[in-house]
Amino acid sequence: MSNKSAAFLPIGIGAGLAVGTGLGVATDNLALGLSLGVAIGSGLGVALMGAANLKAQNDKKASDSSGSTDGGATGASDSPCVPNADCGASDGGGSGGD
Repeated sequence: MSNKSAAFLPIGIGAGLAVGTGLGVATDNLALGLSLGVAIGSGLGVALMGAANLKAQNDKKASDSSGSTDGGATGASDSPCVPNADCGASDGGGSGGD
């Protein structure tokens, strides 16, 4: 299995270098522009890699859970109440306020 999200790091560095070079030439400080471009591009590349990995994990979880025999249903009702929350079902109606 190949890690296709690793391609985001050089893409981010390249984009950062391009922007940094432009800013460096415009401000007449090319060394600062290049170094900031590499730093910002590396951060952008790592962030994109993390987002791609998270998306791949979510897609894998979705494909694993969709293979169940009940069609992915959890058996929950249509009520907006979340589990472990006080929705008033057990005591006959929420908090009394006194």
